[in-house]
Amino acid sequence: MARTEQVLALEPQHELKFRGPFTDVVTATLKLTNPTERNVCFKVKTTAPRRYCVRPNSGIIDAKNSVNVSVMLQPFDYDPNEKSKHKFMVQSMLAPYDMTDMEGVWKEAKPEELMDSKLRCAFEMPLENDKTHESESNKTVSSSTSSVKTELSSLPKSSSASLDDGEGKKIMEECKRLQMEVLRLREENKQIREDDGLRKRKVTSMGAPHSSSSGMATSTMRDEGLGTRVLAFCVLFFVIGVIIGKLAL
Repeated sequence: MARTEQVLALEPQHELKFRGPFTDVVTATLKLTNPTERNVCFKVKTTAPRRYCVRPNSGIIDAKNSVNVSVMLQPFDYDPNEKSKHKFMVQSMLAPYDMTDMEGVWKEAKPEELMDSKLRCAFEMPLENDKTHESESNKTVSSSTSSVKTELSSLPKSSSASLDDGEGKKIMEECKRLQMEVLRLREENKQIREDDGLRKRKVTSMGAPHSSSSGMATSTMRDEGLGTRVLAFCVLFFVIGVIIGKLAL
């Protein structure tokens, strides 16, 4: 009895091409399309299973859907005089409506229910012109990459770093403002000390009768100077606390 015609559409239909060099894994893609209204089970087999890795090598394709199968040829020593005898077969069958175990379905399948398509493998090495073009393309890509890296290195830091810089600017501005405040208080304190010295000289020239009143004035000015210095130290400690707090965050 003749086998049922394959319901899956294969792309490519007859030949899988693998393009060298073959010093690394070379991948060809096989597209399986299910144009029917039924789900279809499929398997991908090869005559050289040690030379290829197929993912996925089996499964179910839903109705009106498709699957891309990656066929990965393992590295080998390529001989241009040796023709490839490797072949692939795509086997399929309509999935039963009550299917629960796919492996069991394949074991119980009748020969007339199975459909298959065969593909041969072809190995190709790039021509010398193609190699030159690829080499130039690689050089262009590498130069473009290096120029991009150079531009990136000359650009400012990332957005998070920019945020940190902005936060740092705010801290520096706050510190400058507080430093100016401290300087202003120092100037006021200096002026008070000068006024205090001037008053002392006046009191000395005025004589003993006014010694008690001058003592009170001197004491008052000293208290004011001390209070100003205390305030300046408080502001200074506040600045240090703000800086430490921001760094901790």
